[in-house]
Amino acid sequence: MRTRRTGAGATRYEPGGLLGSAGPVGVMLTVESLVKHYRGRGGGVVRAVDGVSFSVRRGETLGVVGESGCGKSTTATMVVRLDDPTSGRILLDGEDITRARGARLRSVRRRIQLLFQDPYSALNPRLTVERTLAEVLQVHGLGRDDAARRARVDELLSLVGLSGSVARRYPHQLSGGQRQRVGIARALVVSPEVLVLDEPVSALDVSVRAEVMNLLARLQGELGLTYLFISHDLGMVRHISDRIAVMHLGRIVELGTWRQVSDSPLHPYTRALQDAVPVPDPEAEARRAAPVVVGDVPDAAHPPSGCRFHPRCAYAEDVCQRDDPLLREVGAGRFAACHFAERLES
Repeated sequence: MRTRRTGAGATRYEPGGLLGSAGPVGVMLTVESLVKHYRGRGGGVVRAVDGVSFSVRRGETLGVVGESGCGKSTTATMVVRLDDPTSGRILLDGEDITRARGARLRSVRRRIQLLFQDPYSALNPRLTVERTLAEVLQVHGLGRDDAARRARVDELLSLVGLSGSVARRYPHQLSGGQRQRVGIARALVVSPEVLVLDEPVSALDVSVRAEVMNLLARLQGELGLTYLFISHDLGMVRHISDRIAVMHLGRIVELGTWRQVSDSPLHPYTRALQDAVPVPDPEAEARRAAPVVVGDVPDAAHPPSGCRFHPRCAYAEDVCQRDDPLLREVGAGRFAACHFAERLES
């Protein structure tokens, strides 16, 4: 296993990214053919998630990236069992948790936690930080008494880089970065094995995003956590992910290691996301090729025939309108749902 120090200061290993193989460290989270359809206006069906499959190894970070409305957050809520899938399976360390209920579901939720996107609305404004964290301990029957719970709260605050005085404050007395650190502490109260991070820094000022990203990387190393990191920003995802899955209109269209996906994408949609990442040098930005995508995201209730990306793709041919490409392996550990992936690779 090789490690690499990223620009954000995080340590990352580079496993041979596979779609479903356990590999040397084993699979912690598996999603198989996950589907979520909603009843839309006029009786139509909104295909929010339409057959998503992936696996995340123990201690690994899988980044899931795509535009708003592609199904990323819906996938996240199903994985943590806040929403029921229409079909498909979710396995946590080999255990099928798709239909877990009651006490079994509470046990599952101690092993997999969700970090919400907006730290401003995720915390109860009427509770101090101490009460927010202690309440989770009480719900799960953790901590012998008030003194033990207070000690655990202090431990958690220290773990996320906050002083003990923060425990007595209310959310409105904290900065955005402090609130998100409290949110991370709350997710860690029950000592989970998996964290699902849904746009965890998108609501924060640019100046504090790197601090929170570095904190997440440090906690993963110290606690052996497995991350499912969801974002619309390919540039952000590459700084923390071992592998990246690109979603478009409810489906994964490309999957590979962070370097494969970000440096040499095989799907036109991934190339468009890469083109959207700003370049700090104005002259280099001016020399960049024009984006290969036009138009808006299609309606999930009425997806295009064939490849769902073909109406916006500069490379589309007749076959793209007729045949829906499957996610297939293109080279070792690389997967793409494009008829012309090999052509784009060259």
